Amino acid sequence: MTNHTSLSICIICKNEADRIVACLNAVAGLSDDVVVVDSGSTDDTVQKAEAWGGRVFFNPWSGYGPQKRFSEDQARYDWILNLDADEVITPSLRDEIRALMQSDPALPAYRVKIMTIYPGKERPRLWADFNNYVRLYDRRRVRFANSPVHDTVDTGPYPVGQLTGQVLHFSARSYEHIRQKLAAYTDLQSRTLHKRRWVIAVRLPFEYMFVFLRYYLARRHFTGGWDGIVSSHLAAESRFSRLIKMWRVGGASQLS
Repeated sequence: MTNHTSLSICIICKNEADRIVACLNAVAGLSDDVVVVDSGSTDDTVQKAEAWGGRVFFNPWSGYGPQKRFSEDQARYDWILNLDADEVITPSLRDEIRALMQSDPALPAYRVKIMTIYPGKERPRLWADFNNYVRLYDRRRVRFANSPVHDTVDTGPYPVGQLTGQVLHFSARSYEHIRQKLAAYTDLQSRTLHKRRWVIAVRLPFEYMFVFLRYYLARRHFTGGWDGIVSSHLAAESRFSRLIKMWRVGGASQLS
């Protein structure tokens, strides 16, 4: 495709052999520069990405922000669509981005709605909640924050646009996979985020129920049936676990 504004696509991954091809196929024809950054896959993720035509780089995992920034540095072009290997852009979003890149984008960054898909499902549930993140941007003006925990683009003083197309996020192969991912994430958070022990003590008795109800009602997981109950439970369980881990880390630091 000949763009007026050239676009690079950056994807980070590790052990995503069963999902990365779907991610890559969805962006086919959108860019002639697809950057894949692998942090040490032991399956054939790298081989599949290379066979597809991606430019594959290895970078040891150093956190979400640093890994995303490394992928930005490998891009040939300044405009970037940044994805994870378990994300699939919809045809409507692909067409929207193509049209935008064929003109001069009016803004330096654009948010995209990222819809979480339950394990084993192919489409979002009714009234599904979503995360609305900047994923299309000009790296000369905005970039991912250099944070090991927060996976967000720092847009500074710049205005941000909104795209209407969606990204489908196949974030977990199973509910046990979700539990493992959340456990690893809360381990990282407990080492990098800090709260006073009295704050943790006040929150502990209410954390699980508060988070469960927030996910089940405010984020509308009640439309997901049993999947919605399990998803809300896992979110609440992980937040409660994070407080426990932060309490232990705080106690250990006070003793050291």
